[in-house]
This record gives sequence, C-alpha cells and structure tokens, in this order.
Amino acid sequence: MIERYSIHAPDTQLIERFQLAETTGYTPRYNAAPSQLLPVITHESPQGFSFFYWGSAPQWAKNKTLAERIVNTRAELIQDKPVLKKSLMRSRCIIPADGFYVWKRVGKKTSIPWRFILKSKKIASFAGLWEEYEDSEGQAHHTFTIITVSANESVSPVTDRMPVLFSRKEEERWLNKETTAEALIDLLKPAPANELEGFTVSPGINSPQAESPLLILPTPATDQFGNLTLFD
Repeated sequence: MIERYSIHAPDTQLIERFQLAETTGYTPRYNAAPSQLLPVITHESPQGFSFFYWGSAPQWAKNKTLAERIVNTRAELIQDKPVLKKSLMRSRCIIPADGFYVWKRVGKKTSIPWRFILKSKKIASFAGLWEEYEDSEGQAHHTFTIITVSANESVSPVTDRMPVLFSRKEEERWLNKETTAEALIDLLKPAPANELEGFTVSPGINSPQAESPLLILPTPATDQFGNLTLFD
C-alpha cells in the first residue's frame, strides 16, 4: 500500500511541468498522508490544482470517516468492477509528486521506511481517481485515491505494490477526455525499473504529522533502530 508521498517543488517548476495557469493554495509537502487536503489535477479542470482529501469511500460504503476511506485503488480491479470503470471514464486525475515512501518489513514488529524517486530527479505524477461525496451532515467533499500496480524490479525487494507513475505524454493521454477505456487501461503499468532509485529514510516519516525537509534525506538503515538521534 502507498500511504505517503512528497511534492515539494517550487510553484514555478510546477507551473512549467504541468502547464498550469496558477498554483494558488499550494504548500510543499514532505510527508503527504491519507486524510490530508492535497493538490491534484483533474481531467475536468487541467489548468490548475484542485485540492482534494486523500482517501475515498467505495460506492457501497457511504458516509465513512476519512480515516476509514480507501487510499489506493488496484489497477487490476478497474476492469472487473463497474463502479471503478465508471470512475475511470468520468473522474480521472493525476497527483503531482516527486517521490513516494514504502516500508520494508524486517521483523514481526519492525519495518524500515524507503523513499523512491526518479533517477532524473524530475517531478512526476501518479494516476488517480477522484469522487465527490456527502458526509453525515450533508456537506460535499472531494476525495482521491492513488492507482497502484505490481512493483517493478527496483521496488519489489521492498514491497509488492507501487503507484502508477506517468510521463508528460502519458499524463496528456490520461487527462484527455477523448481517450478510450482500453487506452486508459493500457497506461496502468509499472514504470521501468531503471528509471527509479530507492534509499532508506528517517523513521520520522512514520508519523503523519511529521513535516520537514529532513524526511526526504537518505538515512542508513541501521539508524532505523535508534542508533542515531539526528532526526529526533
């Protein structure tokens, strides 16, 4: 499961990368976590950021709290579930990102956080689906999920899933209203393994409340067990 990612690029770089008119409301995030309000670009409004909560409820489970919502959608399920296939055609988005975090289990109670980025250090995006829902008080909210696929050879030694990462051309196809369902499904595949690099990071990333540039820095795996206190 993908439960953390980062997007900390300056506004100017985001405007150039995604051809945006503006980025009003954007704040760099080093530890984007479920239930937070985060920037996405929808195929209905590709000229600017929309800010949606990370975590959607399935159609059969209305009025769930944000903590109970689904943060990932498996690409393999989209063709089999009519609700997801409908969302694919009506509610696509991309999630700007410059890295994602996963955890490698090394014991019954111990997991080591890893960060994966493009070797080019460029800004990327994840494939996503969004939805509008009403809470128990009748207030409308917008949420999104990140679409995941089986991990490639770079990520699989750490975990079995990874987000769908898009290039610019793939983003254009994903956001294009005329793209067919078959063409959209074809985009949902792992990024080439040779385009990614991964490294261990501070266990501080475990807390959804943690937010610091230090969180994205490489940290030797031995430090995960408390041998250093650099990030305390």
